[in-house]
Amino acid sequence: MVVTYKCPGCGAPMVFDPESQKLSCDHCQMAMTVKEYEDKYGAPSMREETEEEKNLHKAAGPVETEEEGSHVSMEDGPTMDVKKYHCSSCGAEVITDDTTAAAICSFCGSPALIEERMDGAKRPVEVLPFRITREQAVEKFKAWTKKGLFTPKSFTSQSTIDKITGIYVPYWLVDYDANVKLRAHCTRTRTTRSGDTEYIYTDHFNVTRDVDAKYERLPLDASAKMDDSTMDLLEPFNYQELKPFEMPYLSGYLAEVYSYTDKDMEGRGKHRIREYALKAARNTITGYSGVSVTEQKLRIDETKAEYVMLPVWMLNYRYNGKDYSFTLNGQSGKLVGALPICRGKIAGWMAGMTVGIFALLTVLGGLFG
Repeated sequence: MVVTYKCPGCGAPMVFDPESQKLSCDHCQMAMTVKEYEDKYGAPSMREETEEEKNLHKAAGPVETEEEGSHVSMEDGPTMDVKKYHCSSCGAEVITDDTTAAAICSFCGSPALIEERMDGAKRPVEVLPFRITREQAVEKFKAWTKKGLFTPKSFTSQSTIDKITGIYVPYWLVDYDANVKLRAHCTRTRTTRSGDTEYIYTDHFNVTRDVDAKYERLPLDASAKMDDSTMDLLEPFNYQELKPFEMPYLSGYLAEVYSYTDKDMEGRGKHRIREYALKAARNTITGYSGVSVTEQKLRIDETKAEYVMLPVWMLNYRYNGKDYSFTLNGQSGKLVGALPICRGKIAGWMAGMTVGIFALLTVLGGLFG
């Protein structure tokens, strides 16, 4: 079922506003916290439909028009599994793939939250609400693109900026216990002098370390659509602002449910912890002029995994057959991305430099000729 959180004052869709941290109505400016809305009005799926909504849904037909596992062909790629729903505001079709939990109706712009995608194990424990507004994300994008001398105009056009999208990305926050046993050959050099003679002594040491370490809430993005290295670079997130999950936080944004369980990503998580634990153990060996690790043993155990949703602003862009992305931490504003380069601008810049240098040489030649 697709649900939309309607304003109790005027009936327009309400969306979550990062600035006020409340559900907000753009039409009549009414605002209230998520808790206030749910305590007073309940979830949309629990309240009785108005006559207007009943007539809308009756005219639109069944809520679902395709069964799970139906396929749609993409013009430039493989087919994907989709399911069609009707927007609860205008009755238009909302087409989603099998991991979409929140979408935007492309016809009327209303938030479309798919409750069934959040049932059971797919329901997050917590959500980190957006702190960066769309306006702030756009300003950061514009400031970033100005740093590129050869950025193509199409990348900074309004049509490109309009594609910046807020999305809640599924993450597993995983706790680990690690134990590292190290053995190292270490040296310490000292110098003495007797008359004109200098003596250099090298002392050798057999050093062992047995280090226990705990790592809490290592974030691992669980979406097959997201680039892991990009998501890793968006860290850190401030987990102090995590809230118990409620659907209204997703209103006005896209959201994905997890593609991978924490067990599916066991190798990736342990690989990161391995690097952290070995570095921590190695950093306990200090005061030597030389350190050579001769033996190391590592044990890593996953102790807890919590399913959450974290906020990200995204823009994907294709230029000259290559994919580029603008990705912004929706809480801290940390930016990750690579700017495309326009070869035409490079050629123009080089031509301008050549003309400028030639003109300068001509002037200098006239002065000293």
